[in-house]
Amino acid sequence: MKEEVRMSGAKIMAGLIVMLGSFAYILLLAVLNGSLGMVCAMGVTIFGAVGVAKAIGDVIAIPWAVIICGAILCGVARGGLRYLEQYSNHYIAFKLLAILRDKIFGKLRELCPAKLESEQKGSIIAMLTSDIETLEVFYAHTISPICIAVIVELAVFIFVALTSSIYLALVALVGDLVIGVLLPLISSSRMKAAGVNYRKEFASFNAYFLDSIKGIMDIVLYGGQGRRKEEVDRRSEDLLKETKTLKRETTKASSLTEAMVSVFILITLAVGLLLVAQGLLSPGHMVIGVVAVFGSFGPVISVSALPGNLAQTFASGDRVLKLLDEEPAVREITNGKDISFENLDVKDVGFGYDADIPVLGGVSLNINAGEIVGIVGESGSGKSTLLKLLLRFWQKNEGEIKYSGTEIEDVNTESLLENVTMVSQSTYLFDDTIEENLRIAKPDATQEELEAACRQASIHDFIMKMPDGYATRAGVMGDNLSAGEKQRIGLARAFLRGSRLVLLDEPTSNVDSINEGIILSSIAANRKDVAYILVSHRASTMAIADRIYRMEGGKLISNSPNC
Repeated sequence: MKEEVRMSGAKIMAGLIVMLGSFAYILLLAVLNGSLGMVCAMGVTIFGAVGVAKAIGDVIAIPWAVIICGAILCGVARGGLRYLEQYSNHYIAFKLLAILRDKIFGKLRELCPAKLESEQKGSIIAMLTSDIETLEVFYAHTISPICIAVIVELAVFIFVALTSSIYLALVALVGDLVIGVLLPLISSSRMKAAGVNYRKEFASFNAYFLDSIKGIMDIVLYGGQGRRKEEVDRRSEDLLKETKTLKRETTKASSLTEAMVSVFILITLAVGLLLVAQGLLSPGHMVIGVVAVFGSFGPVISVSALPGNLAQTFASGDRVLKLLDEEPAVREITNGKDISFENLDVKDVGFGYDADIPVLGGVSLNINAGEIVGIVGESGSGKSTLLKLLLRFWQKNEGEIKYSGTEIEDVNTESLLENVTMVSQSTYLFDDTIEENLRIAKPDATQEELEAACRQASIHDFIMKMPDGYATRAGVMGDNLSAGEKQRIGLARAFLRGSRLVLLDEPTSNVDSINEGIILSSIAANRKDVAYILVSHRASTMAIADRIYRMEGGKLISNSPNC
């Protein structure tokens, strides 16, 4: 498998910054407050250095009262400006994270269901949770610190050059470039792979652990606890290994930064003493210059520490940006035609998930309103794939799929989904009441309509025996109900929807023969204006079909009704 290459850090930063949009002015406010706040923080020590210079006899025109009041005011202002900076940064971060979640959800809606069939759901959940939260570091603790560092260091360079010595200013400039530019580049290069591997392992572990929780009943029933535990432990060790690697690289970078700060502090002090010894600078002005340079390393230390967090941030940003740029397997059609289902005509349809591996080839069938068509075949023969093509979950490679004479690519997506409904083998129920789970199909349905659909699906009597009737909660992923009960609620949804073509993929696989008979009888009795395509392994299910096809080798072969 080809290894996925991460985008460059600059490209990721550019992509994330573009998302600021109208929040850019708040970022400017944060940078302004942060820069002024840092100047005020340095002002406390610089006013102190000015006082020292005045005390040791240097000619300082500033009165003592101004020096003392200046130091106090800088200290007070620093607190307020720091609060405004952090408030602005976090306001931007949390607003953008909410917008990003909305964008990702919208993108998943555009990419699904194909996306969810080809990627683990746990990985997507990790993106919506941990990856998005990781980006908070970028918006709240990355952009403005870099801007603040550039502004403050430029101000310090000018201040030191004018009030003390150009040589001390040049030492500060070199130190800023080494600590704030060179070291972060080196650290980022070394931590890039570690950050990508950590996020990859985290997503993999999250997906596997989520699958384990969802399948805990089957794991216990089939005695798979030991094997599952071993695999969880193994993946946990892999994640721990990548975590240690990332932390080790972060610690190395931090230690190197602290060492270089100490080196440049010593260099600054040595240059200052040398200038005083040579009579090029007075002791008082040397103190002012040296103190200003010492204080200037704070912003660049913050920048130098960024790669430790950015290694994960860029990995998360890479995953999010790639998802937002991903092209869907099919696009929603909004400028096509609206239809009213009368018939479906499928002719010579071919499809393959991989271009080199066809799943269907030359598939043809037709069905009119009021008819029931059955499809049988071995597992994996392409039956479910055909149903998904009829809903345009995937783009067919060749052939025709026409609804009431209109090619499927020319039918508005909303109209298609209004006319065609599918009930899959497994029904997902939200952690809500049974009534609200039913209303997904028709939000404005009356109670009478709900009950009629449930009677048709042979589930009404069961619901009424529950403690709260239709107000009973289904539980997380429908855990309060059996597989058969969930399947019948799924059927009730389809009946409530009122579509003219209903695609049933193993509709009675989880129900007993009595309920199957009731459901099939109900389908047969309500077929006047509705067409049904039944996919099933059960011969009993096919008893109500007008025509039966067998799927073999990716083709549909006509069978007799009693096959």
